[in-house]
Amino acid sequence: MTDRRTFLVTGTVGILATLYATPGEANKVPRIGVLSPFPSSYGPGPSFGAFHQTFHGLGYATGRNVALEYRWADGHADRLADLAADLVRLPVDIIFSAYGTPAALASRKATSSIPIVFAGVGDAVGVGLVASLARPGGNATGSTFIGEETIGKQLEFLKQIAPRITRVGAVVNLTNPLYGPVLRASEEPARALGLQLVVISVQSAEDFEPSIQAAIREHVGGLIVQRDSVLFANRPRLLAQVAANRLPAIYGAREFAENGGLMSYGPDLADMYRRAAYLIDQILRGAKPSELPVEQATRFELVINPKTAKTLGLTIPQSLLLRADRVIE
Repeated sequence: MTDRRTFLVTGTVGILATLYATPGEANKVPRIGVLSPFPSSYGPGPSFGAFHQTFHGLGYATGRNVALEYRWADGHADRLADLAADLVRLPVDIIFSAYGTPAALASRKATSSIPIVFAGVGDAVGVGLVASLARPGGNATGSTFIGEETIGKQLEFLKQIAPRITRVGAVVNLTNPLYGPVLRASEEPARALGLQLVVISVQSAEDFEPSIQAAIREHVGGLIVQRDSVLFANRPRLLAQVAANRLPAIYGAREFAENGGLMSYGPDLADMYRRAAYLIDQILRGAKPSELPVEQATRFELVINPKTAKTLGLTIPQSLLLRADRVIE
């Protein structure tokens, strides 16, 4: 096994040297542009460490045989287009759109030739990133999930833990093009559970308090909080607002439940980042993004925080605890 691992690592380095060396530039290494909607203090994206670990395991070491060029939008989606264009001007050899649909769309708009790998994108076909999952065409590939299915399960789990609720607030950033279609498709699952969805639109952290207060005035009894860079980057502030108003809430990623949220359900983002590392490796070896299938998330996580449930006076059904992938002690 050791000899095989050594061969794979050495082979990767050798391939990179062959691919990118030019006369007078024998030591040139590929540059990967990492486009992040987050502040640099947060990091490129949730679970990005899984990408680094996998990428390193494939034989890549920053500063030795690969360079990473980071661009941070600091939670402002309107900056993504300029940052993507900046990476194209460098130029970079690959753009890694490290989180979310807006960043991936900005990358796709900035270039039709530089390969793009995206992670954490909802409905890549529906938003126009790729032609199909099996044959994406163009210069982009990555991993995706179907948001409508995720929200349906979130509503189901929230109803189990808070059976008396009838109106649920969907906390979303409507500037994210994913969520208009997702919300429309979620109306039927909500009705089937006897729930009415109320949209709570937020575009910045300053929107959290007034938007949640407005929802409470509309008799919202619980929340489903979706995945968006604004919500991720301002997680403590959002969690504090939800706790202050004693609202049962389910979030789109485990980081919320791990930091005091009641529970979370969503795609395994760490797995999506690991897959991104493999896709980038394949492209560096000569594969074309147009021929690398987009991988649809198959692993979803339900995380429950019993301490928060106790604070809210809620009893977690045993069936839900048994269904959970993780129960935070």
